[in-house]
Amino acid sequence: MRSKELSQAFWRSWMSDEGVNSFASLRTWIAERNANTPVGVQRISLERCAPWHYNAETGRIENEQQSFFQIAGLRLYSKEITTGELTPIREQPIIIQDEIGFLGIVCKEFDGVMHFLMQAKIEPGNVNKVQISPTTQATRSNFMRLHGGKSPTYLHYFTNPENHTVVVDQIQSEQSSRFLGKRNRNMVVVASDDVPVLPTHRWMTLGQIMHMMEFDNLVNMDARTVLSCLPWSFWREYPEDMEGRLTPWGKLIANSYMAPLDVSKLNAAYRLLNDYKTFDTTVTKVVPLSELTDWIMLPYEIRHRRSYPFKVIYCDVNIEGREVQHWTQPLMEAKGQALFALLACRDGDAAKFLVRINPEIGCFDKVEFAPTVQREAGYLGEDDAVQRATLGLVDEGKGVMADVLLSEEGGRFYCEQNRNVILLVDELPQELRSESLPSGYIWLDLATLNLLMRAGNVLNIQLRNLLSLLRI
Repeated sequence: MRSKELSQAFWRSWMSDEGVNSFASLRTWIAERNANTPVGVQRISLERCAPWHYNAETGRIENEQQSFFQIAGLRLYSKEITTGELTPIREQPIIIQDEIGFLGIVCKEFDGVMHFLMQAKIEPGNVNKVQISPTTQATRSNFMRLHGGKSPTYLHYFTNPENHTVVVDQIQSEQSSRFLGKRNRNMVVVASDDVPVLPTHRWMTLGQIMHMMEFDNLVNMDARTVLSCLPWSFWREYPEDMEGRLTPWGKLIANSYMAPLDVSKLNAAYRLLNDYKTFDTTVTKVVPLSELTDWIMLPYEIRHRRSYPFKVIYCDVNIEGREVQHWTQPLMEAKGQALFALLACRDGDAAKFLVRINPEIGCFDKVEFAPTVQREAGYLGEDDAVQRATLGLVDEGKGVMADVLLSEEGGRFYCEQNRNVILLVDELPQELRSESLPSGYIWLDLATLNLLMRAGNVLNIQLRNLLSLLRI
């Protein structure tokens, strides 16, 4: 496809609530997959979680091959510049998974509308069993078949994409409060051949996927992060027949993606990130789990002595239809529900969004841009003026453009769901205007955010997930 035809097929897909499969038939298919796929997840002790065990030599929970991932201790220190003395600030268990996996979606154009081949996938930690997922999710351990199972389907579109059109190929971060420097390769590939459709997969328009995002926990985190990477700011001309079909909110979103690049704004965003990385004096060290002074290793879990957003549990899993149908593994279990909120306001005929830099203990490069509010369960910090104003708007329900519960990745997190809210403010109160913002906050349009996204490891996964909710 020529460049203009390609981009317009994606724009039409965003506007299309129906495609080669009707939305009603897709919902029926998901319900049938849920009803016909037995799933069993039972909490067990670490002693029964073989081949997983605590290795006293490494101080980690790992399997016998030391594959897939390990759980270790991580301690955050403040470093005194003149003496080099380290003062402990925080400590917690952390997932170490050094490999970069594939999160890939195969696309195909039908009658001028791009369709996405999505999977109905069940992970052990999913809240509601089946969730809409990328065409392929594969860790390196998966596609090297270290689990002893079959090779992931459709993987060749991403490992050998030379004969197809690659639309997205970015390495992006995972949850930096749970993983140490974890990243995945996010890819979108437009296939040039006829793509076989397995019973676990269906073609969907982007509009249909966006509609599914209005239902709690229906579209998984991996699908959301891949879709957030679509290069809308490079597709600067949408079809003329869309003009009269855009909602007022949709028009703001489309115009924001097509806003002229403001180099001064881009430089200001990078300056915020680079200043933090330059002057930050914190360091992290991986330590044995047994050395975490504020955590208790119990037979069935690892938990904080007082309060923390999560704990580690062990599970026995049975899921039909997977490459491997029975296994055991550790999972992180959240202790409550997080809130992620993204504030938008009108900027002429476009929209801009209030983001902030946010350091997290496991961040690959110390800090990334985050939503206006990123508050985990059990948050005990002090709110600044922006946080208070945004939380007040959430409580009042003013200008809500999206408000949905979305799950975290069910392969590592057990039944963790977070509230995701997007707010549109018509008139900014003083504390939210640029001249009044605390250090670390900045208003950016979608064209700038989309460009920053392409650099990788600049927008965190919570912000990317919120951007994936934007409907036109």
